[in-house]
Amino acid sequence: MKASLRLAEYIFAALGILALGYCAAAYFRARLFQSTETRKLEKVEQSLPRKKAVAPAPIPREGAVVGRLAIPRLGISVIVVEGVDARDLEKAAGHIPGTALPGEPGNVGIAAHRDTFFRPLRAIRPNDAITLSTFAGSYRYRVVSTEVVFPSDIHVLDPTGQDALTLVTCFPFNYIGAAPKRFIVRADRP
Repeated sequence: MKASLRLAEYIFAALGILALGYCAAAYFRARLFQSTETRKLEKVEQSLPRKKAVAPAPIPREGAVVGRLAIPRLGISVIVVEGVDARDLEKAAGHIPGTALPGEPGNVGIAAHRDTFFRPLRAIRPNDAITLSTFAGSYRYRVVSTEVVFPSDIHVLDPTGQDALTLVTCFPFNYIGAAPKRFIVRADRP
């Protein structure tokens, strides 16, 4: 009996170490990706003329960098890639396919996990500034509203009559497991 308990202790300890190692590796992979892609984007930004962007970049391939989203008041600065599958959202925020690309008229949709890059969204307020920097230039937005919806309420991503940005993450923020709702931030270009 003692031997089987001792074996179970070793097995559970090994599983715990493996789980911690997996989480640490995922965290460091995401940080390395963010750092590398931020440096690349900053090099391109420095070479761009100091004027407002007027033309969107071509449609990026799945997983390609679209740009960087920054919300200075909340300390958010995250690389955005094309797509929202699990691999994309492990390392970055994702541009929601089918929504406008930055610089195009319409509604740009961006999603990220609530327990990683979008955790600070819980403190977002109306009039907060959001900047979406791309290889073609930067686009500035102001937060106009937040709301909580069910995952099936995809109308929040519908095209709008003006240039808009919609941020999507799971809700509630402190929920453990698959969250039942979505937290939506709506921002418009001035």
